[in-house]
Amino acid sequence: MGTISEGLPEKDAVAEMACASMATEPPPLRAATPSRQSLPPKGSCWYCEKPLDSVKRFCGKGCADAFDEEAEFTR
Repeated sequence: MGTISEGLPEKDAVAEMACASMATEPPPLRAATPSRQSLPPKGSCWYCEKPLDSVKRFCGKGCADAFDEEAEFTR
């Protein structure tokens, strides 16, 4: 019967496997919310220019989603 360490892969092999799996996995998706939150409120919707209060940035989810979609295409 061998020791436990003989049955475990070496540290270098584990590190190589971790690097290989990270290279094949897609990068995590960036959240759209921080970019929305970084926009200053301007008194109107950032997408359709509908008048808003001094706190909101978009008039609704549709405009916020459309803004994010358009921002994705203009990167």
